[in-house]
Order: sequence, then C-alpha cells, then structure tokens
Amino acid sequence: MHDDLLTRARSWLADDPDPQTRAELAGLIEAGDVAGLAERFAGTLQFGTAGLRGELGAGPMRMNRSVVIRAAAGLAAYLKGKGQEGGLVVIGYDARHKSADFARDTAAVMTGAGLRAAVLPRPLPTPVLAFAIRHLGAVAGVEVTASHNPPRDNGYKVYLGDGSQIVPPADAEIAAEIDAVRGLADVPRPDDGWQILDDSVLDAYLARTDAVLAADSPRTARTVYTAMHGVGKDVLLAAFHRAGFPAPVLVAEQAEPDPDFPTVAFPNPEEPGAMDLAFAAARACAPDLVIANDPDADRCAVAVPYAGDWRMLRGDEVGSLLAAHLVRRGARGVLAESIVSSSLLGRIAEKAGLPYEETLTGFKWIARVDGLRYGYEEALGYCVDPEGVRDKDGITAALLVTELASELKEQGRTLLDLLDDLAVEHGLHATDQLSVRVEDLTVIARAMERLRAQPPTSLAGLAVTRAEDLTRGTDTLPPTDGLRYTLDGARVVVRPSGTEPKLKCYLEVVIPVPAHDDLPAARGRADALLASIKRDLSAAAGI
Repeated sequence: MHDDLLTRARSWLADDPDPQTRAELAGLIEAGDVAGLAERFAGTLQFGTAGLRGELGAGPMRMNRSVVIRAAAGLAAYLKGKGQEGGLVVIGYDARHKSADFARDTAAVMTGAGLRAAVLPRPLPTPVLAFAIRHLGAVAGVEVTASHNPPRDNGYKVYLGDGSQIVPPADAEIAAEIDAVRGLADVPRPDDGWQILDDSVLDAYLARTDAVLAADSPRTARTVYTAMHGVGKDVLLAAFHRAGFPAPVLVAEQAEPDPDFPTVAFPNPEEPGAMDLAFAAARACAPDLVIANDPDADRCAVAVPYAGDWRMLRGDEVGSLLAAHLVRRGARGVLAESIVSSSLLGRIAEKAGLPYEETLTGFKWIARVDGLRYGYEEALGYCVDPEGVRDKDGITAALLVTELASELKEQGRTLLDLLDDLAVEHGLHATDQLSVRVEDLTVIARAMERLRAQPPTSLAGLAVTRAEDLTRGTDTLPPTDGLRYTLDGARVVVRPSGTEPKLKCYLEVVIPVPAHDDLPAARGRADALLASIKRDLSAAAGI
C-alpha cells in the first residue's frame, strides 16, 4: 500500500507545474508522511454541478494548478465534442489565493485546445462573469471562486453558453473528459494567445444594472456596506453612484480584497459574527439599511434597525420583499425559487396571477426556468434581472432592496412594516434552519439513512401528512439527495449541502394572521413550533 502511494505521489510530483505544491508534496514524500499523502491521494476531487471546490494544496484531492489544468482540458474536450471548436470561453476570477493562476492556466488550456479564451481584466464579482458569457456570445464561462468558503479553499464554477451553471448530464460528461486526461504533458498550454478583456464588459454590466430600477423611483435610503474582504466594493459603489443613491458608508476593515479574510471565521454574512463590524459601523452612523455581499458578490445580505439595534433579515424575508416590490411595479413572467425556500413566494405569485415554479436547490436550476422574471433562494441569492444575469447577483439585488427601502422611507415606513403587511395578507411564513457542520461525512450519510429507514410521523405535535424521498424525483423535480416532509401547517426539507460538509434542514411554519394586532402572538407561536420541530428532527436524524 505504501509503495503504491509513494509511486502515485512521485508520479504526480513529476507532473506538477507549481513550485509551491511541488515543495509541499516533496516534503511529505521525504518525511514519509503516509497519513498526509493518503489524504491527498484518497481519490480525486469530484467535478459535479458546482464544478470543483476544495482545500488548496498538493495532490488530486486538493485544489491546485494540476487539478485545474485537467479540469480545463476536460471542459475543452467536452466543448469540442459538442461542435464548439473555435468558440469563445470567458474566464473570471476572485481575489482568493491562486485564483489568478487558475484563471491563467484555464486560458492557456483553452487556447491550446483550439478554442478562443478571454479573461476578465482583474478580480471581479461572479455576476459580471455570468453577464459576460451572454454579452460576448461565449460558448462557456469559468469563474474561479470558492464564494463564501473558508480562506483555505478555492473552486472552479462552469457555465455553458446560455449563461447559467452546468446541470446534469453536462457535469458527468465533463467529468468523464477530465478522467480521460492522462498526464499534463498531453495538455498543450501556450504562453499567450488569449485576450485580456478591457473594462467595456464591466461598463456594459453596469449599464444593465440601471434597468433593474424604476425610472422615477426615490433614491434616498442610506446604507452601510461591507464587501466581506471580497471583490464587490468597486462594482457596487459604481452601481450605486450611477443610480443616484447616497454613497454607502464602507466597513473599512472589510472593504478591500484579502484572501485571508482576517476579520471573520467564515466569510459568509449568514455565519455568526460575520456582520459584527458592519453593525458597529451602523450604530455609529444610523443608516436605513446594512448591506453585505459575500466575497464573490453573488449573494446579498440585508440588515435593518430593530428594537434599538440591528437585525439580519433572513434570505426568505428579502426574497419575498423583492418579489412584492417587483409585483407592485407590474412585473410579468414566472416567479421561481428552490424547494428549500419559503412557500410565501407561491402565495405572492398566486395573488398576482403570475406563474410560479419550484426547482431543485441552486441557481443552476432556478436560472433555467422558462420565462423567468424573478428567482431567489433562501441562502441570500436573488436573480432580479434574468435577461442580464442568469444567476444570483448580489449587486443588482442590493440596488433593488435599496430602491424599495427608499420608497418605504418616503412613506414613513420600513422593510419590517412591509413584512408585517405580507404576513397579514398571506399568513406568517416563518423559516429557520438546522445546519450541522461535520468533520466526518459519514455522519451525514448515517443521518439520511436513519431518516429513510424510519421517517418521522409527527414533528412538534404536527402530523406528517406526506413524506417524500426526493432521490426518486417527483412529477415536477428531477431526482436529488433529499427528503421532504409536509406537515399540517409546516414543511421540512433535509439535504446534504452541495458545497460544504454540512447537513442542512430547512424548516417553515405558516400561521394565519387575521390582523396586525395578532402578529406578536403569531410570531411567538411560530418561534415555539420551529424550536420544537428542530428538537424533534434532531432526535429523528440522530444528530
């Protein structure tokens, strides 16, 4: 076993073009670190519907230049197999460790394979890349990013020419082409021949952001903004300036890109503590809103003044506020969301006489809905301009929520007031999440097995009226690894995260609210039910 491991490690080392990972691997081989080598050579980082994502380091189980060159070669072979020889592949990247190297390697591989490659001029938000694909008529796009993962991670997200992320069977077909790449010596990588784009693509994206706002809307809401050490700041400030909003007050400690994310444990606005600096800035200048992007600026978090301090709105709350705003503005087309998001969107669509669709988790599915006008997902992702960006976009979402806050401000009202109105109109839709991060992935598999073997018949005293194993698919959904329980007045979805080592359980309860005076009691009942469902579900799953 050790001999085989050392042989594979030495063979990989001989192929590795990166002095940094070569030194790491050589050190492990020299030290005879069997455990360290076994971890890096236990398999290969799997290319799936999120592309690749993993920890930086040497070997096939890590993100590194060797793995990226193979992934790019597989993608190039897939595109040529689809008759796209000579087609344009546009490449974007964030400011994480190695992102620029991975983008350059991808451009070299595409050029060597007879495709044309164009690289965005510097680290820019993921939505700019998603926009550029369709704007430039590309056959595919690659974004090098690990979004809101920890600093040690990086990732590789693939889009096809329709501007949305890959879905089956394309992911498996690309993975098969990656597996067919033998050694890096077989992958031509010229030193030049690709295009570095200028700012005209970014200018076209920014011109498009104006279209999400109503021509005559008020632009008075004042914001505090954090880029969470990512790449959102310059693009968001430019978009806000063009729109005529007051310039956001920046959270200075988090404004500039920093791949080490020094002020946060996880650079995700949803994680505990991530918004502390933003709230401190808000207490100092009392704005109307706090807005945060995640590091690649495809997500948008919103916080509002509440009970003398600040409160983060849930993704479902922002999702329904934006939907209500667009509906009131006369938007036509399909409203769509994933199965883990609040059912309130369906109620809003129904009342407005608009079509509504539920999809599997992820914008790769939401963006593919025919006739989409607006789509969102509870994990702070909002697509408010599907004709421009067929993916979530934290910049245009920030513009739209600030426009809504401005309109309400002119009426002496707030986003929380509008949420109250929606609860009275459609029922209080209260959501929560039970999220378990694990070191050992078998914990997740065991929990799913246990729930499949013994599905709960009731949670929080509410009868489970329907238990669905989503691996079988449904009339409207393709198969996925998930479980859905419909209860009397509640809903639960359980699934393993596609991008992190987490088991995620999404909970929703719906409480009728006859009048505004009934809201406090309804909220109390909802909180108690959610806490009780969480407790019972934990017991049922053994987590």
